[in-house]
Amino acid sequence: MSANGHGGMKLTLDIWRQKNASDPGRFVRYQVAANEHMSFLEMLDVLNQDLITKGEEPLAFDSDCREGICGMCGFVINGSPHGPTHGATVCQLHMRFFKDGDSLTLEPWRAKAFPILKDLVVNRAALDRIIQAGGYISTRTGSAPEANSILVPKESSDIAMEAAACIGCGACVAACPNASAHLFTSAKITHLGVLPQGQPERYTRVLDMMNQTTAEGFGHCTLMGECEAVCPGHVSLEVIPRMNADFFKGSLKKRDPKAVAGGA
Repeated sequence: MSANGHGGMKLTLDIWRQKNASDPGRFVRYQVAANEHMSFLEMLDVLNQDLITKGEEPLAFDSDCREGICGMCGFVINGSPHGPTHGATVCQLHMRFFKDGDSLTLEPWRAKAFPILKDLVVNRAALDRIIQAGGYISTRTGSAPEANSILVPKESSDIAMEAAACIGCGACVAACPNASAHLFTSAKITHLGVLPQGQPERYTRVLDMMNQTTAEGFGHCTLMGECEAVCPGHVSLEVIPRMNADFFKGSLKKRDPKAVAGGA
């Protein structure tokens, strides 16, 4: 047990510190003591407690639920979004995956569409604007409809649920060499587009959301698969060609409404 009571694990952290969007930023080295039972964010809480005690500026990082649900947390650890344990968020990462004496480099998501606000915090409002562009369905509001009034095929339900696992954390963008948001966008498009309730806006949705993705400054997808590898929701790369097919059909339908028969 160390003198500060946090345990026998000592780490060297090289962390990106940036005061604001206009600040050039730089890496700053810190020493921190932790134990294997802490989560990664709890370890950073310990660091911040030490910094505040010393009268220094605490590290800024995003977090909320700390249960891998909300998608708020996220930064790059030793070159990997969310750290070395793929299929999980930073808040689900525990110190038992590291060993005493390890050196770790922490930096924010790097993408033109994710401007840095401070330290490890980036502005991910671009993802919200993509959803606002078309991530909805037209339906009657009020009392809940009868569950069996619209029958959903099991295959469609499974595809929709798998796509809906996306939590919008942005790790796919950070991992992509092109800073593409196609895995995120296609997941949001797919989970609505395969359901009967999503058919009225199916093609306008894909056109509007894809156009917004381009407008936000995200790169183009070349299907390298880096996004799928780091996605904490295990969203499959298959949603991207599904989206591309609907985009092609939607483009034809926009030019000639009779070009896509039956909405297939």
